[in-house]
Amino acid sequence: MSEDRLTDIHITNAERAAEAALRPHTLDDFVGQQRVKDQLSLVLRAAIARQASPEHVLLAGPPGLGKTTLAMIIASEISAPLRITSGPTIQHAGDLASILSSLVPGEVLFIDEIHRVSRTAEEMLYLAMEDFRVDIMIGKGAGATSIPLELAPFTLVGATTRAGMLPAPLRDRFGFTAQLDYYDVEDLVAIVTRSARMLEIDCPSDSAYEIASRSRGTPRIANRLLRRARDYAQVHHDGHLSVNRVRAALELYEVDERGLDRLDRSVLAALIDKFNGGPVGLSTLALTVAEEPETVDTVCEPYLVREGYMTRTPRGRVATPLAWTALGRTAPTAGFIGGSQGIQLPLE
Repeated sequence: MSEDRLTDIHITNAERAAEAALRPHTLDDFVGQQRVKDQLSLVLRAAIARQASPEHVLLAGPPGLGKTTLAMIIASEISAPLRITSGPTIQHAGDLASILSSLVPGEVLFIDEIHRVSRTAEEMLYLAMEDFRVDIMIGKGAGATSIPLELAPFTLVGATTRAGMLPAPLRDRFGFTAQLDYYDVEDLVAIVTRSARMLEIDCPSDSAYEIASRSRGTPRIANRLLRRARDYAQVHHDGHLSVNRVRAALELYEVDERGLDRLDRSVLAALIDKFNGGPVGLSTLALTVAEEPETVDTVCEPYLVREGYMTRTPRGRVATPLAWTALGRTAPTAGFIGGSQGIQLPLE
């Protein structure tokens, strides 16, 4: 293995360790998502009072909002062991049967990206969730025999970024579904302040606000920007995170005051400069910025659409007047964006 590859692995492991160290361990320490916390607390307290495993929990929402952290908190709150796996790794029914049969009573099984579990494994999961049983097929053809295998009672916690891709029979078997929303700036300031304290970073309130306001409503991004600003202050200064140093660090990493990064601005610039604001198809837009369509679709567009920089139409993506302003361009004044082939949008 090359030295560069070893360095990459070291950096990745260090980043994961840093993120793990910042995770809260109880619902009381978890900042934001108050409605979800109250609902989940009721589910867990009722289960503890009954001395039973909590009902299965589905956590839905965009990446970086705390689904994995909440799964860990669920196990911690009920003092149960936690088993972690992910949907893409469960490609065969036998893979799932092996995991389920090894669970101990009361254990919490966390499946990240559960919408990517294979269809055969998914069908096995129905029976396991409902009756704590799986049927193992022995043999093939006319001589095949189904052997029922009883499972220890467990709690399944599924996480998904695309709840709409879950089939109704699977979704209906979850006793509680939590929809996580993007965080407001005040909650992100509290998260940045807590993380700075745990990392022993001198981060004043105005610096924490500067980081939070550029974090796209996502705690994972807020903590990542905090660590990058810390690196900048340690290398170029005495480690104190003044607001000017935070701004300089985020400018270096191409995160502007609106929270737009390099890829966001590339997408908007391509949409405006090459296609006159759209409409343009996803594949064409992704090809123009030299990215995979899935990257543009899942990484850029949710934020750009939510913040009003872009709209999705049946004919393709269209830049809004706000996008033109964000890039320092002058939006068309004729009432149309996208030229003669565009769609009419109200201009302010």
